[in-house]
Amino acid sequence: MITKSKKKSKIALMWTSISAIQNPSFIAFKNVNDRRLFRAITRASGSSGTVSGGSSVLLRAAKHTVDTYIKSGMVVGLGSGQASGLAIQYLGRQLRAGALKDVVGIPTSITSATEAATAGIPLDQYQDSSQIDFAFDDADIIEEGTLVAVIGRQGSRGDESILEEKSILNAADKLVFIVPENQFKGGLEGSIPVLVQPLNWMDTAEEIDDMFLGDAEVWRRPSIGHAGPLGGDFPLITKEGHNVLDVIFTSPIQSLAEVAESLDKVDGVVDHGIISKSQCTVVIASERGLSIVDGFPANVVEGP
Repeated sequence: MITKSKKKSKIALMWTSISAIQNPSFIAFKNVNDRRLFRAITRASGSSGTVSGGSSVLLRAAKHTVDTYIKSGMVVGLGSGQASGLAIQYLGRQLRAGALKDVVGIPTSITSATEAATAGIPLDQYQDSSQIDFAFDDADIIEEGTLVAVIGRQGSRGDESILEEKSILNAADKLVFIVPENQFKGGLEGSIPVLVQPLNWMDTAEEIDDMFLGDAEVWRRPSIGHAGPLGGDFPLITKEGHNVLDVIFTSPIQSLAEVAESLDKVDGVVDHGIISKSQCTVVIASERGLSIVDGFPANVVEGP
């Protein structure tokens, strides 16, 4: 349960962590749990989604995704993130060159809408009745063996919507995640974003905190400034009017599906960033080439 004394200790730890990220040699921890929490925070907030070799490796994955899965006349969900941005740019070039025709994009975020408009991709808005042939997206982490993914760890803008992004991905007949190899693993770590009703958010946070007692910390996401248990003076409010709780795991996550099932049962939880879809493929980028995972074993496309 989140008590006042516990909140104060968490806030103090976060202020230490923020400054220590720049000077890690000066970190002094009172106990091993503080050390675990610091590691979880830095993993959850500091992952850039890059691999050695940079955007060129992700660009190859993005091109493969567009060339393999997108056909003329499709309605395509346009994801958010570095790899998705590269795929959007390449899709725009293919449309301008005439290699693809009559493709309509449905963006998952303001950022992807802006990138698509710049690339010259015709756009439509998502509605519950939208028929989406295919979607691609980045993921913060993907669970090896199940292909269950986590999205929405990094967002700090109220006009971005985990709920809408997840709805578009779920509505697609076929979904591809494009990720660097360090984000496809077992023994997952880091945070899971949870959308909650703002009125009684504290009660919801306490119930989640009790559920994962000893394994996770629950913090409300801020719109500006430093993170903390209460979300600071300006907690993030999504465009649908929800708060975002970051459930920061300090122990390895054994099963994302079980975490999702537990969260779905909590009063006040609207949705979360865990997504599981049967018609899902993962394109994994590395300097060795691309691994295409659509069930096991993986099919490896050798690099040049």
